[in-house]
Order: sequence, then structure tokens, then C-alpha cells
Amino acid sequence: MNSNFDINNLVMDNIKQLYPYLSARKEYRFNQKAIFLDANENSFGSPLSSLNSYHRYPDPLQIELKHKIAEIKNISYSKIFLGNGSDEIIDIIYRIFSQPMRDNSIIFPPTYGMYEVSGKIHGVDVIKVSLIKETYQLNIKQIIKNINSNSKIIFICSPNNPTGNNLKKEDIETIIEKFNGIIVLDEAYIDFSNQESFYKKIDKYPNLIILHTLSKSWGLAGLRIGIAIASEAIIQWMNKIKSPYNINKISQQLAIQALENKDLFFYNLKKIISERNYMSLALQTIPIVHKVYPSDANFLLVQLSCSTNKFYKYLLKHNIIVRDRSQIALCNNCLRITIGTNEENKYLIKQMQQYEYK
Repeated sequence: MNSNFDINNLVMDNIKQLYPYLSARKEYRFNQKAIFLDANENSFGSPLSSLNSYHRYPDPLQIELKHKIAEIKNISYSKIFLGNGSDEIIDIIYRIFSQPMRDNSIIFPPTYGMYEVSGKIHGVDVIKVSLIKETYQLNIKQIIKNINSNSKIIFICSPNNPTGNNLKKEDIETIIEKFNGIIVLDEAYIDFSNQESFYKKIDKYPNLIILHTLSKSWGLAGLRIGIAIASEAIIQWMNKIKSPYNINKISQQLAIQALENKDLFFYNLKKIISERNYMSLALQTIPIVHKVYPSDANFLLVQLSCSTNKFYKYLLKHNIIVRDRSQIALCNNCLRITIGTNEENKYLIKQMQQYEYK
């Protein structure tokens, strides 16, 4: 890592010059006991006001929720940004650090599709350096060859989606240390893995942004809460351009309740990992399964020896929905199967055993 690294050198000029919109709740630090006559709300409440004060705007900086997350992760809340899902965070990162029609980002397919989609939406060239076919690991030599003066963001997903495997820790650190742009390390599935998160290294690597989420291991996908962990300098830029009230009040409240129930979280986490192990072994006994890839996530990538499309439609007829990944890079004839409950998993195995193909 270049000792002269300065995050401000990467920020777009229009973002530096931007005077951010200040919502009423952002100008006044949140205090539920205050008399709010500042935001043109309905002071008489709503039909739901007997349950809660939904006629008031939510805390735009989600301070209480951030404190709860900071407590769990043992970091300062000022190093946390919350987005309407990780997709909003990815979008914001592009807006801050990439000049449309000039800059590029680098991704490593097969990987999460929104890195590319968001880049294209912003008019940023997306350079693809495929993972190594045999191992689904990073191709360090090819990555370094493809970095140029207009490379501003690199997206790394570990455990990777859709392959499910951890990327080598030393390879990730090599890229972080050799790249003077922004490194986005997406760890959405890290709780299902034995690999330690990189978020404890953000002080060492000021160009590093870690993505976590409440959608996977915490089981709160419907609340749409993505988490970015980074230096305070980066978090300040993200807060500057985000939508005023990007996390609604109900999502904030329910997330806080869920985070207080850590015992249930760990109980469910253990069950998912146990079911993953069961599914990995059970799938390998089925004739149409060519390979079950090792997984550090809550899903398995499964390669079939039959037509993926026909088998996918067969499962649909039996009310089983999986993800057909056969059309993306290095995933020929592959399905991505999320780990379900024991009952759901056994039903899937039974239907797969009964499948006949020619």
C-alpha cells in the first residue's frame, strides 16, 4: 500500500464540489422527545400512530442501529454506513469514485452481477478477469496486468457468489497492497465461513471498503439493510451523497430487535451449516450430479451431467425453485442451490433421485 495514499485524490470533482442536501432530521440530531415542527410532517399522526410514530421521518443516519452493529463487531459506529441493501452501497461507491466514460472497475467472474450492472449504469467500463477455472481463485498475474491509470474500483467477493468458496486471504491482501484505488471486499456470506473478516484491517488499508449485510446470516433480507465498513473519511463521503432517508423506520426498528437476539442468530447459523454439510454429501450420491463444489456460504454450486435447463423446469413442476447459473462464466451446467430447512432439503433430494433423463 502506498504510504502517500489519500482518499481525496480518488473522489470525483463533482462530488467534492457538491453541497449535500440536509434533511430536517440531519440538521437536528435525533431526539424522540423533541417537539418536531421542522419537516412538514403530519403532527396529528397516522392510522398507525397507536403502534408507533410513523408520521415522523426516520433517523437519516441510523445512529441507534449503527451503535448496535458497532457493538457486535467491536468497531466505532462512525466507520459504518448503512444502505438500502448492498446494491445502494455499490451504486454510491461508483458515484463517488468513478468518472463516467473514462474510468474503469475490475471484477472477477463468475461473481455477483450487480458490480457490472451498476458500473454500466454509471457509464464506467467494467474489466473482467476470470477466476482460475480449476479452483475459482484469483488470477493475480492477470489482475495486475489489467490494472491501468483509469482503474478506480476493484470488486472482490469472498465467500464468492455463485461459487461459494473463500478466496485466498493472501491473494486478497496482495491486490489491496498493489492497488491505489478503492478495493470493495464483499463479505455478504462471511458468517457461514471459518475465514476471518477483513473489517478489522480497515485502519491498515485506508482504500478498503468491506460489505456486510443483514440479509443472509441474520435472515433479514426483506428489510434491505446493507452494511459498509470503512475509514471515517470514506464513510463521510458516502453520507454526503446518500438519499436523505434511505433506511425506513420499520427496518431500523426491526433490525435492532433482531440484533438483540444473538442466541437465535447463532442457533440458526449452526443449523444452516449443518444442513449445508448434509446437502453436500447427499447431492454427491445422486447420479445426475457431476460435482458439488465446496462452499463457505449458505448455498451450493452443483454441476449436473444432464441438461440444466430441463432439470430446472422439472424442479419447477415440483414447486422447487433454484438458480440456473449455467449461462454465466465458468459455470457450465451448474445450478446454485440455497440451503433450506431440513424438510425442504430432503424433499429436494427425493425429487432429484426420482428424476429420469436420457
